[in-house]
Amino acid sequence: MDVLVYDAHSYDQAFLDAANKGRHRLKYTPVQLDVQTAALARDYPAICCFVNDKANAQVIEQLAAGSTRLITQRSTGYNNIDLAAAKRFGITVMRVGYYSPYSVAEFAVGLLQTLNRRIHRAYNRTREFNFRLAGLLGRDIHGSTVGIIGTGKIGTAFAHIMHGFGCTLLGYDLVQNDKCLSLGLRYTSLEELLKLSDIVSLHVPLLPTTYHMINRQTLALMKREAILINTSRGGLVDTEALIEVLLAGRLAGVGLDVYEEEEGVFFHDCSDIVITDEVLARLMTFPNVLVTGHQAFFTREALTTIAETTIRNLTDFEEGRKNENLLTI
Repeated sequence: MDVLVYDAHSYDQAFLDAANKGRHRLKYTPVQLDVQTAALARDYPAICCFVNDKANAQVIEQLAAGSTRLITQRSTGYNNIDLAAAKRFGITVMRVGYYSPYSVAEFAVGLLQTLNRRIHRAYNRTREFNFRLAGLLGRDIHGSTVGIIGTGKIGTAFAHIMHGFGCTLLGYDLVQNDKCLSLGLRYTSLEELLKLSDIVSLHVPLLPTTYHMINRQTLALMKREAILINTSRGGLVDTEALIEVLLAGRLAGVGLDVYEEEEGVFFHDCSDIVITDEVLARLMTFPNVLVTGHQAFFTREALTTIAETTIRNLTDFEEGRKNENLLTI
């Protein structure tokens, strides 16, 4: 089957080609899917998207007019795809329902430790042969209260790691996870979790109900010396409200691998251009904020699973089979 892969980078091609083994005819383009680029998919029965591709109703209508019948998303989240429009225009949507949860969970811990022990600042100092310790004081993670918002596969992997650190675990989710309960995690309300936690880590999908769940009101509940980690979706956090809190000297640290306006910036080299996003530029000025470019998923194991699942989705669709990754029929 002919497939146009949008927002493709060298690593996408390497892992997809390895998983494909010549089964499908994959065409790669570095451009992202939107109303201007949807025309590139004309006569392609299938396209492959990533998290910042825009598959809204207008785009889906264009895809359908160009004979596209399948959108396969090479990620777990699919908030960038209008599923109702896809169903209306007869386009099947599939995703990667599962990949290594350890990739994201371990990265969240990496952000936490980097912020807590000022490792990023120490790295910059020692490259200039400055070995002073002033300003690098951290605290023991052992004994901290850790609030985990979202206790699915990634949240559970994060809970296991923090349990190993000797932390008290609090959880907030609509459904309680037995694996987390076995670790001694106590489920509570979002308000209580934010009030009691020294560390808060977000592991929920971006939905209308979770959009800006971390906002002025909820940030006001957090401890002054708390650390906030977000490796899930940028839209979970109201960034302007977060900046207000940081300006007031509240929160010991913030680790963000995602940003609500990351499209067009993340996954691109912007080092030679002027960043016009004043909110992002302001966020980057805080010494206790660490921003990375949506790389938590970026391990060999995760990319292998993503590629293999994407190819399986393409093959199953072509051969008329349904699987667990189907989002529309």
